Amino acid sequence: MIEDKEDFFEDSPADVPKKVKPPKQPKIGPDDPLYYEREEDRWEHLKPSPYRRGPLLWIVGAAVVAVCILLGLYVYIFTPQVDRAVQYGYVDSLQREGRFFHTYEGVILPYKSLMDSVRPYEGDFVFSTTDEHVAAELYRRQGSGTPVRVGYEVYRQRLPWRGASKVMVVSVDSVDPATILPPDRQPEFVR
Repeated sequence: MIEDKEDFFEDSPADVPKKVKPPKQPKIGPDDPLYYEREEDRWEHLKPSPYRRGPLLWIVGAAVVAVCILLGLYVYIFTPQVDRAVQYGYVDSLQREGRFFHTYEGVILPYKSLMDSVRPYEGDFVFSTTDEHVAAELYRRQGSGTPVRVGYEVYRQRLPWRGASKVMVVSVDSVDPATILPPDRQPEFVR
């Protein structure tokens, strides 16, 4: 009676033969003399591999991105936002500051704001300069009672070697008070 029953364990995994993989043939490289005997593999080592192209593209892409970032930083930090601007006024103060980077920091009282009796005073013109000749001319004009015309540039960022202000005075010149404001707005003592 037991022999008539179906045997569930007849084909157990232990009895089934495993598939045997054929052994891998060694890959023959260009250093082996047999490599050049087969015609189809003769130039295989000279073909560009698609696996070698990927890292090269990543390196070139990263270099392009790095150059673009450095160029953008250079433009943002080292090029002026406002160039060839002019301000007229009286030199109120000028002093040399800085421990490592010596710059001249100064204040000019704007001529237009001083002579305008309609609008409220807008504030002083605070600036920095690194040019010794410009600073010497501003020292000479300080307290003299004559207005000066200064050419300046405005940068986006303050840097220690440029001074404590974003405004950099690059040129200074004396000016006649009669030519600064139009004749109808001239104060009485200038006419």
